Amino acid sequence: MNHFKPAAMSGLLLVAALSACTPDSQENTATQPVVNAENIKAHIAFLADDMLKGRDTGSEGYQIAANYVKSYFKQYGLSPMGEHQGFEQNVTFRKAFLEENGAALSISSESGEHELSYPDQFLASGSALTTESSITAETVFVGYGVVNDAFGLDDYAGLDVEGKVVVMLTGRPESLPSEEGAHIGSSSEKARHAAERGAVGIISLHTPKREKVRAYSVSAKYANGPRLSWLKKDGTPFGKHPQLKGSAYVNHEHAQPLFAGAQRSLAEVFNDDSENKTIKGFELAATVSLSNKSRHEQITSPNIVASIEGSDPQLKDEYVVYSAHLDHIGISEHGDHEDNINNGALDNASGVSILLETARMMATSETKPKRSVLFVVVTGEEKGLLGSGFFANNPTVPATKMVANVNLDMPLILYPSADVIAFGSTHSTLGPIVQAAAEKVDMSLSPDPMPEQALFTRSDHYNFVKAGIPSVFLMTGFKSKDPDIDGGKVFKEFLSTHYHNHSDQIDLPINYQAAASFAEVNLMIGLEIANQAERPKWNDGDFFGKTFAQ
Repeated sequence: MNHFKPAAMSGLLLVAALSACTPDSQENTATQPVVNAENIKAHIAFLADDMLKGRDTGSEGYQIAANYVKSYFKQYGLSPMGEHQGFEQNVTFRKAFLEENGAALSISSESGEHELSYPDQFLASGSALTTESSITAETVFVGYGVVNDAFGLDDYAGLDVEGKVVVMLTGRPESLPSEEGAHIGSSSEKARHAAERGAVGIISLHTPKREKVRAYSVSAKYANGPRLSWLKKDGTPFGKHPQLKGSAYVNHEHAQPLFAGAQRSLAEVFNDDSENKTIKGFELAATVSLSNKSRHEQITSPNIVASIEGSDPQLKDEYVVYSAHLDHIGISEHGDHEDNINNGALDNASGVSILLETARMMATSETKPKRSVLFVVVTGEEKGLLGSGFFANNPTVPATKMVANVNLDMPLILYPSADVIAFGSTHSTLGPIVQAAAEKVDMSLSPDPMPEQALFTRSDHYNFVKAGIPSVFLMTGFKSKDPDIDGGKVFKEFLSTHYHNHSDQIDLPINYQAAASFAEVNLMIGLEIANQAERPKWNDGDFFGKTFAQ
């Protein structure tokens, strides 16, 4: 049984918005549901409980969380939209572990033979493609390894990398816009370009510039963890390139032998990177040997998919998609602290809880949206946006019928936010829609306050973007309704202290009224999209629209 709070001002606004969806819904508006902060609180308390042991992908705790989500979808009367007439869409993963002493990298150049040590001098991970590989090849420096016609980039121009190992800097040119640059400079894009040009391996160089943002030692701490890939119907891992036989990530302090005898020194290249100068590739005089021994496990973990059917005879065949990831990072050691469970209260139990409350309000409203609404709760986000990647490539409704995606990931409900951030809102007509929806509940839309983080490519909506679907990643803004609270300071403190840590749990000072306000905005955005006559469109000439639009 649902319990409703007395309608405060924001609740009255929500009732008015719900009742205004169609002209014939003006009567009995008092029976329309309003957001219930206690529902969100109860959901977060369950999903972030120690019993679930951090909801790691494929774990028993994750399945308990998935069953919990399914039970509420059933209670709200949502239609199952997974596989076999159920709510689950099972995803099969290959889990690749690097064997002990399983990675080796040696460099032969005019400075001599150099055997680098793992993990202090180079990093590698388990291979999803094979349990054992070995290559010896010449090397070519390819700058950042980026290619994009729209921005006139081709780091491979004039270089022959067929049968060779390409050496590239981490990152991308600073001249690129944040969101476009994050896509162009992503590891998946770099690997694709290398494989298409015949390279047989990739060595990525940690740089002094990168060291200031994320120290090599920090990356080394997580080097031994398994890597997951989802498997295609033919049993092969998605997004992997069999031609690439080896890869390594080299500490900037130990990469000099690669450049011995080359036309430019490593110090010159690093200096250009630090000063944001144009960097061109060139032949190297070094030969490298890379080897890797891995072991594989296979696991399954479900996405949970449900829908509310639209009320319009024509538009109900189209879907507004809400998404949120249910998984977190499970159990890990945190120094000497006795608590080794990463509960993920705000990452992302809060997002799933707000999605559930959104589903409840839509499902129990007397007025249904014109378009259908699809709720996709995904697995494997923390492993590399994997569950959403599987769904976007294997949707349970036609991809061309998904008109927009609104993604919820880590809404930081620790203070009364006066604004929302919608990463991706500048790329499509979703921007004005989000702004109009926020204003209806007395909030504003703010621009990305952390463009250097490139968050547009770091959550599940990115896979919907790559499927050609206009998308936004919705997050609480930095403005606070309480003048004594600096929202930006709270947010950055969370990232530095609690993010991916055992302390992201329900004893944080979570503001459940702020969560309720965020749920109102989330609902209003979905209703605005679902009820407008035209589906959202990519802005004219937008990079992502031109790159991925169907």
